[in-house]
Amino acid sequence: MSGTEPVREGELRLEVVVVPVADVDRAKDFYASLGWRLDADLAKDENYRVVQFTPPGSACSIIFGKGLTDASPGTFEGLQLSVYDIDKARADLLARGIEVSETFHDVTGVFHHAGIQGRVDGPAPEHADYGSFAAFSDPDGNGWLLQEIKTRLPGR
Repeated sequence: MSGTEPVREGELRLEVVVVPVADVDRAKDFYASLGWRLDADLAKDENYRVVQFTPPGSACSIIFGKGLTDASPGTFEGLQLSVYDIDKARADLLARGIEVSETFHDVTGVFHHAGIQGRVDGPAPEHADYGSFAAFSDPDGNGWLLQEIKTRLPGR
């Protein structure tokens, strides 16, 4: 069986983010439509179900289901997906029928503000790494961002 290296002493790896959803099957259909890998769909009873998906190339997965979180569906924002080419990633989402914003960068040139405050139309100047974004939401309103990164900062 192949997989990633085991967790080493002193490491803290982000493995899973629990995403609050109202309708598990609707969320499952949505995340499958993104082309993400379905890792598990386990139900112990009618009040406890775990569905896990992993985005392509990611070491971190998302989990949603029943009996997993008290967070209200649709309350997560800023869930971030790093992509090499934001235009291609955005086009892929659109081809899959996903509503996705136009590409934008933040007025500060640093990160992005909450919501739509501080958005400037178009990619960051010269497609600067970490500076270009596009946004989409799952059916419950949990907010996702694409962030373009071609060359990582040292040490990342």
